[in-house]
Amino acid sequence: MYSNKIRCSWPVANELMIQYHDEEWGVPVHEDRKLFEFMVLDSFQAGLSWKNILNKREGFRSAFAGFEPEIITLFGKRDIEKLINNKTIIRNRLKIKATISNSQHFLDIQKEFGSFDSFIWKFTDGKTIINKWETTDDIPVSTPESDTMSKELKKWGFKFVGTTICYAFMQAAGMVNDHLISCFRHGDLG
Repeated sequence: MYSNKIRCSWPVANELMIQYHDEEWGVPVHEDRKLFEFMVLDSFQAGLSWKNILNKREGFRSAFAGFEPEIITLFGKRDIEKLINNKTIIRNRLKIKATISNSQHFLDIQKEFGSFDSFIWKFTDGKTIINKWETTDDIPVSTPESDTMSKELKKWGFKFVGTTICYAFMQAAGMVNDHLISCFRHGDLG
């Protein structure tokens, strides 16, 4: 289904990665729950490959209440232990605890700004930054925008939001278009 198109090289021959690349990566997201999902998944990616996270995405959805921050903030010690033993997710105690506390910070930002979308998109002036990379090696791991985002999120109390994680989030949420110019999705997304 996906084989005839020229695309970025990173999805390789993995159907799930190809589907994610073709349908989600770089598509602008303005729905708060979806933004929270990407925030959680990208924080769990720290030190791991995106393929590992994507393969466990459904497990994360189930384990973290459909990425409902209002529910996650209520998770206690018993819930943490259940998550530590849940083989369908990445079982990292620090990242699990960070997700729980980050959910409260997420809600605090929503309350302050009316939506997380209003807050997070300010780092790109409310629009997608269209890059024109020729090779994967051209794509940075961080930018001044992701540096600023990281610092702001940390001020709000977020954990696992270093500049590299923030840049991966920006790519996933369509705040930047980092599809290679040779990729069919680059033109589709602006």
